Formats: sequence, C-alpha cells, structure tokens
Amino acid sequence: MILSETKMNLDSKKLHILIAYNEPIRKSDRELDYISEAAVKDEADIVYQVILKSGHVPIYFPVKNLDQILNKIDQVVPDLIFNLCEGFQGKTHHEMYIAGLWELLEIPYTGNSPLTLGVAQDKVLSKQLFEVRNIPTPRFQVYSEVPQETMLSYPLIAKPSKEDASLGIMHGDAIIHDFDSLKNRVAELLKKYQQPILVEEFIQGREFNISVLGNNPPKVIAISEISFAELDDKTPHITSYEAKWLPDHPLYQKTPAICPAHIDSDLKQRLEAVALQVYDVLNGRDYGRVDTRVDADENIFVLEYNPNPDISPDAGYVKALKAAGIKYKEFIELLIDEALKRKSHDTN
Repeated sequence: MILSETKMNLDSKKLHILIAYNEPIRKSDRELDYISEAAVKDEADIVYQVILKSGHVPIYFPVKNLDQILNKIDQVVPDLIFNLCEGFQGKTHHEMYIAGLWELLEIPYTGNSPLTLGVAQDKVLSKQLFEVRNIPTPRFQVYSEVPQETMLSYPLIAKPSKEDASLGIMHGDAIIHDFDSLKNRVAELLKKYQQPILVEEFIQGREFNISVLGNNPPKVIAISEISFAELDDKTPHITSYEAKWLPDHPLYQKTPAICPAHIDSDLKQRLEAVALQVYDVLNGRDYGRVDTRVDADENIFVLEYNPNPDISPDAGYVKALKAAGIKYKEFIELLIDEALKRKSHDTN
C-alpha cells in the first residue's frame, strides 16, 4: 500500500506549515466563475484542521500579491508550504508561477511542479503531448478568432484553452451541432476569457475520473464515474459548470459520482494504464486526477490531467481516498513527507 511504503518523518519536529491558497477575486463579467475560485478556502480549512491535529503549526496563507507573500515568509520562516494555489490575482494561468516562487525561495512544498502545472493548464499543449505519445484524446482545433471553417465532426464542445474547473462549459451552450452555433460560441468565449478557445469532437458515452497518488511508483487509488443515468436523452451528458459547482442546481443533483466505478476488469485495467501514462508524460507528482471519456465501443479518450484537484471534504478526490481505504490524515501526511524528502534530497 502506498502509505505503508513511505516512512513518515513528521513526529520528530513540530513543523510550521503555511497553507497557501489563491485569494479569490470577483470580476463583474465572470461573477458565477467566482464560486469555483472561492472553493479553495474549503480545502484550506480541512487541511488546516488535519495539520493542527497532527501536532504541527498550520498557518493560513491567502496569496494576494508579491509583497505580501515575501513579508509572510520572512515573518513565519516556514518549514513547508502546503500548496493549494490554483492561480494568482484571478488569473488561473499564473498557477505555475506561484509554485515557481516556492522553488526560487527553496521552500519545500506539496504537489506538482511548476512545469507540470503549466503544461496541464495549457490544454492544447498537453493534448499535443498526448498525441506524440499515442495517448488517445479527442480530435481538436484551436481558435484565436471566430472560425471560418472547421475540420472536425459534430457534435463539438468548446472551452477556454487555459482554464480549469469546467469554466466556460455551461449546460445550455456546451454541445455544438452546427457551424453557426460554433461561431457564436467561440465568439462568446473569446470575449469572456480573452484566450484561445479549444474545440473538441464531443465523445458520446461515459465519463471517468482516475485519481492517482504517490511517487516512485505512483498508483491509481480509485476510478470514479460521473453517472448520467438520471438525465434524459435531450440533456447533454457532460459535467458542466453547474453540475460541478452549484449544489442546488438539478444538474448537480442528477450527476452523482460513483466511486469506485462499476466497471469490468478489462476497462478498469485500461483506464488505470492510460492514467499512469498521462501522469508519466506530464511528470505528475504527489497526486492528481486524469479525466476521460469512454465511447460506446469502450475506446478511451483522455480529456485532461488535473494536477491540483479539489481535496475539500465532498470532492471527488476525497471520495477516491475513502474508496481506497486511505484516511484523509494519512493522505495529508504523505504529501508533507514527500515534500520534505524532496528537500532532503536537494540538500544532500
């Protein structure tokens, strides 16, 4: 088992641990998007409580600006940073730079490296890497302006190329069936997100999230399926923003995650294999989640790698931990221990 293979180094010293998370910023034209940005505080709260109960000294660290960051670090002189930052000053594509700052300051931190965070954030780049390594992913095109043509086959789905948390994927407009709708949707997303728009062929079928944990070697801890059984045929079978972040919305309530997924051994083994391949290609570290679609013939298509999945109490990754019999406290201690081992290795 992953945890039993790792020698914990947490009892010998009371650690001062900064729990870093991005300070959410409201934007008038993206008010609904604020919900997912603000959810990171729930993660910080549970991590704080676990670290406190472990006998260490947790300190909340909402990241606001560079002066504040450097002043806080000078004040605390932390032993470690528990990195939950998913962006900086409302810009998700700056997520990698925060981890890069911890690197420059030579402070050990949990989670994926700056390079992995950056490549995973750039959906187009990560899909290009998947193609090079023969990892199946939906056919796609990228538009920096309203399309004049498309080489793709309908139905399609459009999304910002450098966002996460299903931003830009709203239920009513998500699935595109004709060229006029494609032009309109891309124009809307370009205006709202000010970045290239990724358009993919929509894979009709099932959706699976594969949670990966650990290093040398990493292991799949559980596979979760988003159930669309309660949706009618006229409702797109997707995990839209509403289905992911709005608990009172019917789509949230009608698309539960089933973990572990009810699948046969062959599909299970193939999903695990492709998830570990993605983790390897993108140099995944500590923990992450691979999101996939599976068509009617059980062909697997990788959508993306999430290097910073939600670890709040009700999140899918925590359900995967429970399904694998891993206590949340053990998970947090594993991440801390891995970060400290990296620091020890760097100084030897």
